[in-house]
Amino acid sequence: MDLQDQLKKLFPDHEPNHQDEVSDESKLTELDIWLQDRPLHCKFEKRKGKVNTIIEGYNGAKKDFKNLTKLLQKECGVGGSFKNEMIIIQGDFRDKIMQVLNEIGFKTKRVGG
Repeated sequence: MDLQDQLKKLFPDHEPNHQDEVSDESKLTELDIWLQDRPLHCKFEKRKGKVNTIIEGYNGAKKDFKNLTKLLQKECGVGGSFKNEMIIIQGDFRDKIMQVLNEIGFKTKRVGG
């Protein structure tokens, strides 16, 4: 007996709500960011002894940078910022960031190691 069956026994009148699952297309419209054809460069760098993941090559508006940075911070669970047309995420999250960007619709290119 799995968890779903146990919950149905405890709450027979409950109707599950499956609207919480968000698709990638609705995530993109929710973000309201511009997708570009050129790939984004995702690289690893140490700054002041701290490890950072840097995304370069995005040439959207300032609002787009802000929304994309917020999404990546949320997905990785770390801090970050954007300045000088670069998105800086704290820690080495190249694989996870590239996966998230590819799901949204960006092309990515891993630079370095």
